[in-house]
Amino acid sequence: MMAWGSRFRIELFGSSHGPEVGVIVDGVPAGTPVDAERIQRELDRRRPVGRRLATRRHEEDRLVIDSGVSDGRADGGAIRAHVANEDVRRAPYESLRTVPRPGHADYPARVRLGPEADLSGGGIFSGRMTVGLVIAGTLARGLWEPKGVEIAAFTRAIAGIEARVEEDLSIAELRRRSGANEVGSPDPAAAEAMARAIEEARRDGDSVGGVIEVRAEGLPVGVGEPFFDSVESAVAHLAFSIPAVKGVEFGAGFAATAMRGSAHNDGFALEGDRVVTRTNRAGGILGGLTVGTPVVVRFAVKPTSSIAKEQESVDLVRRTPARLKVAGRHDPCIVPRAVPVAEAVVAIALAELGLRGGFLP
Repeated sequence: MMAWGSRFRIELFGSSHGPEVGVIVDGVPAGTPVDAERIQRELDRRRPVGRRLATRRHEEDRLVIDSGVSDGRADGGAIRAHVANEDVRRAPYESLRTVPRPGHADYPARVRLGPEADLSGGGIFSGRMTVGLVIAGTLARGLWEPKGVEIAAFTRAIAGIEARVEEDLSIAELRRRSGANEVGSPDPAAAEAMARAIEEARRDGDSVGGVIEVRAEGLPVGVGEPFFDSVESAVAHLAFSIPAVKGVEFGAGFAATAMRGSAHNDGFALEGDRVVTRTNRAGGILGGLTVGTPVVVRFAVKPTSSIAKEQESVDLVRRTPARLKVAGRHDPCIVPRAVPVAEAVVAIALAELGLRGGFLP
């Protein structure tokens, strides 16, 4: 079962080429405003339509809320919401039923689920399933925002091209700058170079990956649980549910391995009666709990696995070597469309921990 959480519980349903994809969210308190138009805007951020550098699959992704909401407010029951799959083409995948695509779940899924499993478009392993995460994440953000918590994500790097981003840039300014270009980066010069790298990969029948950064500001001190349900544990668990994510780091992350403790530790200071840190190399988290400074996390996103270049594989029935080219419609870089998904999973994790710790109603 594709479910996560206890106090803010989400369950994904559907498949890439089935009738629909969506989510059931349990844990939104009765009376909480549910802004369907806001959810639709977040779904639109994830869509490829209108993106010159994205897949040609055309899905309207029109939100349908099936239950759990009455007159724009949660009724206390589980909220079920979905979008229809309308632009489905199974034919390109028929030839792949016995020849697994490199980089995809085809081989282990066939072994686990059997030869009749529907893996067209990736089936339940597809990035299409992240539609449900975006819906749930928008609901989660609606719980924190009345308390002054803001969450924003942006493209930090693509194909090794890294954006320059001021650490003290406001969430509003991050969103404004990132929304001004197709790749979702707040650095205009880097965004142009990233776009060129994606286009070059597309022309070569190949793909590129990158890094998404998420910042959450305004969180109170103490959100999270020690050890197994730390902020890092919850966020990382959900981050790896995004099919293309292969790494997660907080604050200085892996760069901390080259630092001394005296350089990595964030010194404390007072601003009036408020305790702050002079730097944020821990990413706003100590001992699994929020410190009150911005939570900063980055997701490493692999190059899109579906590429037009010929690749080596095997025929699982004939037990012979095989070569294949992946037909169909695919993103040469999934990073820009994954930005709202990254925002969503951080919001979901923080909603779960906020409800569990008594920070949310």
